[in-house]
Amino acid sequence: MKIAIVGAGAIGGLVGARLALAGEQVTFLVRGANLMAIRNKGIKLIEHDGTEKVAVNVTATDDYAEAGPQDVVILALKAHQVAAVADQLPLLFGPETSVVTMQNGIPYWYFHRHGGSLEGRVVHSVDPDGLLAARIAPERVIGCVVYPASELVAPGVVRHVEGERFPLGELDGSNSDRVQAISACFTRAGFKAPVLDHIRSEIWLKLWGNLSFNPISALSHATLEGICQYPLARGLAADMMREAEAVANQLGVTFRVTLDKRIAGAEKVGRHKTSMLMDIEAGRGPEIDALVGSVVELGRLTGTATPHIDAVYALVKMLERTMADERGQVRLQKMAA
Repeated sequence: MKIAIVGAGAIGGLVGARLALAGEQVTFLVRGANLMAIRNKGIKLIEHDGTEKVAVNVTATDDYAEAGPQDVVILALKAHQVAAVADQLPLLFGPETSVVTMQNGIPYWYFHRHGGSLEGRVVHSVDPDGLLAARIAPERVIGCVVYPASELVAPGVVRHVEGERFPLGELDGSNSDRVQAISACFTRAGFKAPVLDHIRSEIWLKLWGNLSFNPISALSHATLEGICQYPLARGLAADMMREAEAVANQLGVTFRVTLDKRIAGAEKVGRHKTSMLMDIEAGRGPEIDALVGSVVELGRLTGTATPHIDAVYALVKMLERTMADERGQVRLQKMAA
């Protein structure tokens, strides 16, 4: 398959390297140091067991027209980064091109082929002006949930930490030829890519933890273990998760694990910084609207109260604004002994 990976960060790099090593025709759409590194040396993958592999049979470019139409486009950017490339994405589309969306949180296409009274509604917190839906027709989309953890350790070098699962699904739950082909492609690359008949339920399951632990960590600078072991923070996370579950239930989604089990899973990860905390420390804008603002919006749509989520969302948005105004980053500094 001809596969374009938009973004060669931690996840895009992992997926693209594995696919290229499995023999797929991979093009990375990247910029800056990553572009030069991949163009000159290929992309290096350090597997979780320490094995190093280099995929040299890849193309790297920042010119979408040069890349041209693809069989599959994998969007591996964070949700709030997609709008910046949306106008260029159609240059990668042919009549049958599929788009695999790997963003965390509620996606812009959530209500496409959803059914019911909210069918076709725009999720404004994720796609405020409808740009994403206009440039990436939901009919092209294959939903995907990202479970692996990896990190970009240097330009063109990705380290796989753990995890192999990338569940996939058509938005209407059908078992199409195209989703089966993409699943098979991922499987050949060493991933687990089951085709689900209700991809939205899987999106909510991952979001259930992200919408609470990410913003709490961004505000408190605590790790997952720290949040789960401090009663006040653990209680806040649980309150936010109960509110989110109520919203999901109103939309026909039920969770296959209990709240306590989901929190225990986060605690087991240990002294791990969430991606939102790492963004705050690096001075990058947090992925707050897709992870939290979208749940606030869906709460309003379904008439479901979300007071704890609302409060935490407001605080992180204020922090985001302050950082932007001051062009700053926020991190803890150890005091001199």
